[in-house]
Amino acid sequence: MTQARLTTARLGELSRAVAVPTYDRSAVTPGIVHLGVGGFHRAHQARYVDDLLAAGARDWGIVGVGLLPQDVRMRDALAGQDHLYTLLERSPDGSVQGRVIGSIIDYLFAPDSPADVLALLTDPKIRIVSLTITEGGYHVNQATGGFDASDPGIRADLEAGTEPTTAFGYVVEALARRRAAGVAPFTVMSCDNIAGNGEVARKMMVAFARLRDPELGAWIESEVAFPSSMVDRITPATTDADREEVGWRFGFDDAWPVVSEPFTQWVLEDRFPQGRPSFEDAGVQMVDDVEPYELMKLRLLNASHQALCYLGYLAGYRYAHEVCADPLFVDFLLGYMSQEGTPTLPEVPGVDLPGYQRELIDRFANPHIRDTLARLCAESSDRIPKWLVPVISAQLASGGSVRRSALVVAAWARYAEGVDEQGAPIDIVDNRRAEVMARAVAQREDPLAFLRSPDLFGDLVDCPEFTEPYAEALASLHTIGARKTLEAW
Repeated sequence: MTQARLTTARLGELSRAVAVPTYDRSAVTPGIVHLGVGGFHRAHQARYVDDLLAAGARDWGIVGVGLLPQDVRMRDALAGQDHLYTLLERSPDGSVQGRVIGSIIDYLFAPDSPADVLALLTDPKIRIVSLTITEGGYHVNQATGGFDASDPGIRADLEAGTEPTTAFGYVVEALARRRAAGVAPFTVMSCDNIAGNGEVARKMMVAFARLRDPELGAWIESEVAFPSSMVDRITPATTDADREEVGWRFGFDDAWPVVSEPFTQWVLEDRFPQGRPSFEDAGVQMVDDVEPYELMKLRLLNASHQALCYLGYLAGYRYAHEVCADPLFVDFLLGYMSQEGTPTLPEVPGVDLPGYQRELIDRFANPHIRDTLARLCAESSDRIPKWLVPVISAQLASGGSVRRSALVVAAWARYAEGVDEQGAPIDIVDNRRAEVMARAVAQREDPLAFLRSPDLFGDLVDCPEFTEPYAEALASLHTIGARKTLEAW
């Protein structure tokens, strides 16, 4: 049966089983522009800001901006329901907490009107521009660590007089206009899973700006704040079953609800020259140095996702919770975290690392999140170099073990062949799809072919301490498969 759509007018009629905004959304003005509105942003940052708006912070509403052609779906979904949406928090015991989030007060699809997006970004009311543009959206050359200007969108945005199309193009053009108008620059706040995400954003955007105008690049480098952050909340892709559940559970239709685990964490460097919401009142950890926390998360949580997804998929599993119900995989993950990931970490203030590792397994094992291995396996070219390769490099430098990490990389190489152990096709989702699949095919003749990509692996192909366990793992995966390889490993 068709239900009425979620809208502002219906909030007062909704079931008591779902929490709704109690503040007057019409009185909220924008203070934050967010580029890249996906599930994670809506389950994480937008939820924190919703708490702050409920506590009276009326000038920190979020305006979302979509830059990519596929973002038209988000535009249409949100526009039809006054930019409201439902957050479903699924606990391991099966209970579900529903909440309607109201902090996104508008959404602009940039290809519709670049001028409107630039006008918004140059408005003095906007003091923060936040980003979830994926790890690959920062255009880092993995081999050199410098800016990669080869992307067609980036090249187009560097042409004089053109309308921007990329996140870099919009941010830098807006900063140039604010500088010319004497308007203080906004703070650029990255919320992507990159070590030192604020510093990476600063370095890459300054490099982009210098290519356009050296003086502008120097001004951005000296005047614009780029705080780093660590963000954490498992947020699987929304399914049709999730949409149906909102209908039968709460009595309304939501075109695009978002699902998450109950756990959430945000550690944020406190550098906001033009002001910020009282994030700490919503549970954000405001710190002077984010690095220990972000390295902990990237090298334990994110790298462990990679450690489970390829091997799990090849072994026949399709969800993270299935993998983490298998003691063989749990032992492997805990071994990676304790023997390879943790030794590369600095001291993390206030964190019990062995306890954190067990908590990660419990979170991964939540059967009600139903996080797909296909999602975790996607865009590996952006993930492995940032999450796992630094662990390998640090362990090699200190003489530590890389045996488990070598198996993870070998499992990615085997997965990238595009055929599972039963002969069924695997849909490889990766912005380097053609390249990684070609290298994966070539490894049947050249066992190290997959590693011969400096952009992804640096000089690992020349390190026998890594290539020997890697080649052994790859041969084992080809010969006896993922499960038996894990048993032997």
